[in-house]
Amino acid sequence: MPDLASRPAGDARPQFRNIHVTQLAQYRLPLAALVSILHRVSGAALLVFGLPFVLYLFEMSLTSELSFQTFRAVSSHWFAKLVLLGLIWAYLHHFCAGIRYLFLDIHVGVAKAPSRTTAAITLGVSLALTAVVALKLFGAF
Repeated sequence: MPDLASRPAGDARPQFRNIHVTQLAQYRLPLAALVSILHRVSGAALLVFGLPFVLYLFEMSLTSELSFQTFRAVSSHWFAKLVLLGLIWAYLHHFCAGIRYLFLDIHVGVAKAPSRTTAAITLGVSLALTAVVALKLFGAF
């Protein structure tokens, strides 16, 4: 058996180090990682903000006729529409990314190139659907 220490060393192997906090602004995440992070953020937003907000609005709409008028006044305000639009984006993105992850679970699109493509499609579809809902929400049609 040849002695490994006597063999000449090949090319130096690259060294990967952890990035420092000051380098976070320059670090570019792959698109699949960005979609993954947004999937988690949208799920948390739906749970923490979406569920209480929707339940509150639902309760206001069913209590009485006066509370329904209050509901209409609150939901017609531009800030409430913006909050609703954020929650709608969270739902649509979470839904589209969830479908992507179901396909990844059955090993469809796991390689690097298809993963990048499906991440771009997921992000594009969720933003396009959100834009359509935004146009409807703010009265374009």
